[in-house]
Amino acid sequence: MWLRQAFFRWLLPAAFLLPLWLLIGWGVFQGGWSILWVLLIAMPSVFLGQLLLTLLTRSRPSVRIERAVSWWDVAGFTVWNGLTIAVGFFIDGAFPWLLTGAIVAGIALIWLQLWQLWNEAKGSGARLRETITWSTIPTVDEPAPPTRAHEVIVVRETDSRD
Repeated sequence: MWLRQAFFRWLLPAAFLLPLWLLIGWGVFQGGWSILWVLLIAMPSVFLGQLLLTLLTRSRPSVRIERAVSWWDVAGFTVWNGLTIAVGFFIDGAFPWLLTGAIVAGIALIWLQLWQLWNEAKGSGARLRETITWSTIPTVDEPAPPTRAHEVIVVRETDSRD
């Protein structure tokens, strides 16, 4: 449970630390004009992607209640964050493969989050449809149900000085 809770706490800081690592990795391992790629594409993509994934993950009721992600989340975020960190090393022969893997893992993680959110919301959607089905809104042919008049007591204030 502690590992799942640690991943829960890591989600939001990761949105800031992973793009920062790409910038630091560029400065240490790469240099040159690739800074444009890092500043204009990589950093915003990782930042927005991690924020989207964090919102999707934390919007699930089970995650909010337990304050811990699922084991699927642990696996998915480990792969995606690991590949993102590996991209930041800018390894010459492996860079295109790591970048492609990170992109594919990010897209797969979005689908995983949507799938988990859908599965958790399915039960509540059935209850909502059931509530709508059993509502008391009359149809056109059906007479409106009788209403009971409620007794209303009106208390008027009078000024005692008059």
